[in-house]
Amino acid sequence: MRLPNLNALRMFDAAARHLNFGRAAEELHLTQGAVAQQVRRLEADLGHKLFHRHARGLTLTDTGRSYHAPVQQALAMIREATDKLAPAVQRVTLSVPPSFAAKWLVPRLPEFEARHPGIDLRVVAEENLTDFKRDGIDIAIRQGSKPQESSLNSALLSLLDLVAVARPDSALIQEEPLELADLAQHTVIQDGHRHWDLLLRQEGLTAKGRILQFNQTALAMDAALNGQGIALVPRIFLGSQPLEILWQAPRLGDQGFYVLWPSARGRAKAVVDWLLRQ
Repeated sequence: MRLPNLNALRMFDAAARHLNFGRAAEELHLTQGAVAQQVRRLEADLGHKLFHRHARGLTLTDTGRSYHAPVQQALAMIREATDKLAPAVQRVTLSVPPSFAAKWLVPRLPEFEARHPGIDLRVVAEENLTDFKRDGIDIAIRQGSKPQESSLNSALLSLLDLVAVARPDSALIQEEPLELADLAQHTVIQDGHRHWDLLLRQEGLTAKGRILQFNQTALAMDAALNGQGIALVPRIFLGSQPLEILWQAPRLGDQGFYVLWPSARGRAKAVVDWLLRQ
């Protein structure tokens, strides 16, 4: 029997991982019909049925399951060997929340580029949870509780250390010490995480002043810089921002910024290590 076509094996591998021709086609930047046709041709060449076709997806046959494991391993070995022959500059795609990108990551990118000139770091700013296989993401940073996904590696980058901030010429800067009840008398600026609502509710308080609502923390910080009120933001976002801290919020359990990655080898490991050193 002659060896199967390498492209057909790549399409079989993608379809076996996603159990869906459409998603496999998205990953490979092909049409669904092209993937399905190549898989049918592979089945014909091998003389074995690899998939059961269903109305809403695929399942592997016993033969398909046993065939996929060595095929997937062989393709990984080919990719790894090819990576070693590739040009020095190689891409790593990092998915981060938009405000994290604007207020924390972007100011640090020059230092990363100086330290790792051989890595082309592509940053995707998005809030949605990442499907690493489907979206072509190597590493993600997400805000929330400690991740529980057993299939992913995770590490804490920073606990969520929330502080109330205002512009330096705010009249509140002169008032010491301030409590949450004092802040609730003034205009507060809330982002999509709605931490003001949570903290006030925990203390049995209600906002007496206006509540300005933004969907992004970066926008809430910009509004505070414009003198529109008091924003509640992660301390790590402040950097060189000309904002004054008025109040320290109590810690919210294990809430924080977590680095997630399916596997970290070579250039991806270098990015994870750099992030955790920050």
